[in-house]
Amino acid sequence: MMGGLKGQLDSIRAFSESDFTEDLKRFDRPTLVLHGSGDQIVPIGASALSTVKIVKHADLKVYDGAPHGLAQTHQDGFNADLLAFING
Repeated sequence: MMGGLKGQLDSIRAFSESDFTEDLKRFDRPTLVLHGSGDQIVPIGASALSTVKIVKHADLKVYDGAPHGLAQTHQDGFNADLLAFING
């Protein structure tokens, strides 16, 4: 909410038009993917679900109904899941 409008619009275009498949294929470490099923900015099907199919050793944690800003709206669960992954 604090970013400039032009930068935010430019970033949407850059992310929506960039193919990160080859970058994701190079991941060689356990990877945690956190995503809200209610994200209307970056739909889960076009991002997280595709990512876990490409990245070896990826774990997906879906927060039911959570929006794009789930790190703030679901902070306790997000932090707990992140710490559990790190402490693995």
